[in-house]
Amino acid sequence: MAASIFDTVTLGNGVKMPVFGLGVYKVEEGDQVTETVKTALKLGYRLIDTASFYENEEGVGKAIKESGIPREEIFVTTKVWNSDQGEETTLKAFDESMRKLGLDYIDLYLIHWPVKGKYLGTWRALEKLYKEGRVRAIGVSNFKEHHLDDLLNNSSEKPAVNQVELHPLLSQEPLRDYCREKSIQVEAWSPLSRGRFFDEPVLRMIASRHGKTPAQVILRWHLQNAIIAIPKSVTPERLKENADIFNFELNTEEMEEMNGLNRNQRFGADPDHFEF
Repeated sequence: MAASIFDTVTLGNGVKMPVFGLGVYKVEEGDQVTETVKTALKLGYRLIDTASFYENEEGVGKAIKESGIPREEIFVTTKVWNSDQGEETTLKAFDESMRKLGLDYIDLYLIHWPVKGKYLGTWRALEKLYKEGRVRAIGVSNFKEHHLDDLLNNSSEKPAVNQVELHPLLSQEPLRDYCREKSIQVEAWSPLSRGRFFDEPVLRMIASRHGKTPAQVILRWHLQNAIIAIPKSVTPERLKENADIFNFELNTEEMEEMNGLNRNQRFGADPDHFEF
């Protein structure tokens, strides 16, 4: 059970990954992303999740350099975008991400979406980067079970992580079970679904019982389900609040009530119907 922001999970290849972090989707390049990441690192965050598509890798790299925290203590994730997929183009995109981040290695490199007809070639590039030691772990994002089956049947390395839209309204239990069986760590993007259901009575009742906010209860639910959560915020107070989830525990009944909120409701794109 996660007891501290510094807690980690061990991925299938033995690499340790923080159980909680910061996502920087839609955080502006420049001062905004640099200051946000520096604030998060000061608060104890050690997992920073960006992507070439977010166009803020340079600011993330600058924050890491200026933070004064040793590089090996920070876990950095970035992703290859759809238009760069394919073996050779992915290798070029990786070099560009490395240049922007100004880092010697990436902790986790992900395929952002399963682009039909391309993701197997993209995966070959990720395997190459992994074998060369330029990436400590490789994984995927937005992959459903059938994408993972295809990948596992046509590759030598297994994805260490599958990052997907996941929150109590879209709990993805079958996919989580599948990933658990295959030793693939599940990570949630948009774990708070941008606050769309904070008024849910069940949630408010559990929150008041613990003296916490609905957001904190949702993030705790993720941790207790062994899901890595990377909520986004640019406000120092919210960054602090999101991280203040290690001093309480939801009981079995509360977890069940939270599980009961599932409506298989996506707010992001369905990976099978994404306009690549």
